[in-house]
Amino acid sequence: MRRLVVAGFAVLVVGLAGGPFQGKLSTVQRNGDTAFLPASAASTQVAVAAKAFGQSDLPGSVVFYRPGGLRSNDIDQLTGIAERLKSLPGVAGAQVSGPQLSPDRELAVISVPLQTVPNGTAADDRALVNNEKRVVATAKSLAPRGVIVHGAGVAGQLTAVVDAFSGLESTLLFVAVGVVILILLAVYRSPVLWIFPLLSALLALGAAALVAYPLARHGVLTLNGQSQGILSVLVIGAGTDYALLLISRYREELHRYPDRGEALWAAWRGAVRPIVASAATVICGLLCLLLGELNSDRSLGPVCAIGIAATAVVMLTVLPLFLLLGRWIFWPRVPRADQPADVSGRAMDAVSPLWTRLSDRILRANRPLWIGSTVVLAGLAVGIVTLDASGIPAGDAFTRTPDAVVGQRLVDTHFPAGNNAPVLVVADVGQAPQVIEILRRTPGVAPATACIAVDYGKLAAAAAGSPPSASRSAGCPPPQYQVSPVNDRILMTASLTVPYDSTAAFDTIRSIRQALARVPAAHARVGGQTAITLDTLDAAAHDRNLVIPVVLVVITVILGLVLRALPAALLLLATVVLSFAATLGVCALVFRNIFHFPATDPSFPLYAFIFLVALGVDYNIFLLTRVREEILRLDLRGGIARGLAATGGVITSAGIVLAATFAVLGVVPLVALVQVGFAVAFGVLLDTMVVRAVLVPALLSDVGPRAWWPTRV
Repeated sequence: MRRLVVAGFAVLVVGLAGGPFQGKLSTVQRNGDTAFLPASAASTQVAVAAKAFGQSDLPGSVVFYRPGGLRSNDIDQLTGIAERLKSLPGVAGAQVSGPQLSPDRELAVISVPLQTVPNGTAADDRALVNNEKRVVATAKSLAPRGVIVHGAGVAGQLTAVVDAFSGLESTLLFVAVGVVILILLAVYRSPVLWIFPLLSALLALGAAALVAYPLARHGVLTLNGQSQGILSVLVIGAGTDYALLLISRYREELHRYPDRGEALWAAWRGAVRPIVASAATVICGLLCLLLGELNSDRSLGPVCAIGIAATAVVMLTVLPLFLLLGRWIFWPRVPRADQPADVSGRAMDAVSPLWTRLSDRILRANRPLWIGSTVVLAGLAVGIVTLDASGIPAGDAFTRTPDAVVGQRLVDTHFPAGNNAPVLVVADVGQAPQVIEILRRTPGVAPATACIAVDYGKLAAAAAGSPPSASRSAGCPPPQYQVSPVNDRILMTASLTVPYDSTAAFDTIRSIRQALARVPAAHARVGGQTAITLDTLDAAAHDRNLVIPVVLVVITVILGLVLRALPAALLLLATVVLSFAATLGVCALVFRNIFHFPATDPSFPLYAFIFLVALGVDYNIFLLTRVREEILRLDLRGGIARGLAATGGVITSAGIVLAATFAVLGVVPLVALVQVGFAVAFGVLLDTMVVRAVLVPALLSDVGPRAWWPTRV
């Protein structure tokens, strides 16, 4: 016990030291699309190669809209605005072009790319966003009266994403803490006790940040707003779960031991095994994401694994320090040493009378209950066939409508699609004519725009007065304004005739790649924003198909070791997978018919699987480790009944806490996080209320001692 106290104080110091780093995590986020693709992706290779041609800048534009049509003096004023925007910090001035008028003359677009490597130093997301906001603000201040101004393009999209995550950490933390306080007050009915599990969870978050911050800062892992947001709710939710388990066991032991130190030590010994087993299961499942190709997957796993490890350590060391303060922390329902330890069940009847009665009824009707619940879950899982994980279009990725989305919709309405995100192709210079011809023949490509890329440095140097427009619709640039070969490689560009983030655009990129593959001498690579999105979709599918089977194997092995019973481990895993399938089936129906989401993020099935299966197994570990403990003292039926009665209340409370904390992701104005939050919240409740409470105990009691082989029951 003395060592536990010493460890508790040491971990307490670490958690307090990590507090300031929690606020610093947002400064090391990377939210750009290329930050998540591996170096082997074709679009990543093109992005790297394009820097040598001076084409690494971030496409962006400003749109000017006047219903009924822009006037002549408006056009003159916009020309002056374009000149003013060239001189702004962070703007690739040589590439600024326009204004370009729409056919109906209601809209004009000035192309304003941003420098991604100003002065030889790569700009981070926050610097790019600040530059984009400066561009839009300047355009609005100079625009003619009555003309509506919006940002658009990839730079505007990045601004919308970064703004969505701005201040998210504090908002999520505030809402999650508030929800947990309300639930803990309802569970404990104590004005004091809720403070200690919540304070421990916040210390765990600080300890996790202390480890994650330097790793993200030095590029060991890629941290984005999504992984940081999930880290917060996961630590708060899982930490409260572990605290509920330990405190519940402590309350139980306080009825048996007059000395609170002895009671805590008995509770700690009873809770440490399921907490460690639960944390190990979640950590191993999360670390399987390291097998993925997407950097966002490869970083989410370690980030959340660090959070779970810190949470388990804090709850097993720091929380006991708080619990040693005395029995008064349970006031007004202070547990007394009035139930001596026995095996008759009288103590459990006093501690949890409701779950004692429920467990008896479940075991008496075990077969009808497990068959009926299986049928219900299978029926819910049918909806999974309608789940569309093809990706969310950029304009539909937000629950609100950012300025950049409004601007891009205006551009898509008034101009030919694809102008703002050209296709980039890098190939051997000797095969350039053949590559350009392939681009021009590919459906979905505007033939006149397939050219050697513009060298904006040459264009600016040769221009007298206002440089000629380099608009994509103006055709190919003269040879003197084209980029020069670099290491016998040349850069070509082309515009699409469809929106750059549409399914048709992805099909066009696939067609280009297939056609160029038939010219192996060109060694061609296709990139650009559309190719980046497509490569992200393909990598997400690869990660899903690889990681999910590995996680199933890993969790099965861990369950077998924890329960020391292979049949029980397999049955348990089957119930959790069935619960996961039922959750996805419900999500497909709810997302389409209630939330009206066009599709789900490509990583949604994988993230939902990781969290639901790992966390769903948690609750069954809590249940079955206690059941196995009781079986070794009682018979099979008595052990299951006693285990369910002992853990029923705490697991139900833990499930509600975890579901509520993940539901907090609904405050984030990003569809992808809202989807993950809903799926985990619903799935945890389904697993807690149906799978763990009814299906698992009923099934195991019906199967009998065979489920516990090779343990003799």
